[in-house]
Amino acid sequence: MTDPLAPLLELEGVAAAVKTAQDAVFGVHRHPANLRGGSATAAEASVRAARASAAIDGADPEIPADAAVTDPVLAGALRVAESMESLLPTWRRAPRQALARMHVLAASDLVEDQDLLGRPVSGAGARLELLTQLVTGATSVPGPLLTAVVHGELLALRPFGSADGVVARAAARLTMIATGTDPKSLTVPEVACLRRVARYREAAEGFASGEPDGVREWLLFHCDALERGAKEARGIAESAG
Repeated sequence: MTDPLAPLLELEGVAAAVKTAQDAVFGVHRHPANLRGGSATAAEASVRAARASAAIDGADPEIPADAAVTDPVLAGALRVAESMESLLPTWRRAPRQALARMHVLAASDLVEDQDLLGRPVSGAGARLELLTQLVTGATSVPGPLLTAVVHGELLALRPFGSADGVVARAAARLTMIATGTDPKSLTVPEVACLRRVARYREAAEGFASGEPDGVREWLLFHCDALERGAKEARGIAESAG
C-alpha cells in the first residue's frame, strides 16, 4: 500500500530538515539532566508551550502571581497541557476522540453553547477521518514530518470553529510523543512559532493552499521550529541543573 505522505520527503530539503530536527530533539533527551528522568524539563516545557500557544492566538501569556488565570484562551491552553498524559492513549487509538476532548478543555470558556464543545463543524468529517488514519498507522514517515502534517492540517481545517490553534498545537505535541520524536515532551517548538508568528501564519497558509511550494515551506518552517524548540529545552534543562 502506498504511503500517502512519502512524496513529501521528496520535496527539496525536507528529508534533510526532518533528520536535523530529529537529531536536535534526540540531543535534548541525552542531556544529563534529562537522562535522569527529565521531569523538571518536561514540566517547565509544558507550561511554556501552553503560554506560547495561547499567545499565538492573541492571549495574554502571563500567569498571575496568585495563579488565578482569567484569560479564557490561556486557561484553556493550560487545561489541555495538564491533560496531555491522559490524552496520549486515546490519541494513539482514537484521535478524533482526543481532539474532541482537547476542544472541550480549550474552548469551554470561549463558547456560549456548551453543546458545541467537541463537535466538528459541518464539512470537517472527511478530512478529519483521513488525518486520524495517518495518526493510527496509515503512514510510516518520520515523526517530525507527521507532526508537521498534523499541525498544518488542523490549522487549515479549523475543525471546531474555536480554539482551533490551541488544539492543533496540542495535537502536534501528542504526535511528537506518540511517534517517539519527543517521547518525554521536553521541547518547546511553540515558543519558536510565537517568536516568528507572522512567518508561522504565512507558512501555515502555504500548507493550507496545497501547492507544493507552500507545503514545502511549511514543512521546512516546522522542522526549524522543532530544532529551535530543542534549543529552548536545552536551556530549561541547564537551568534545572
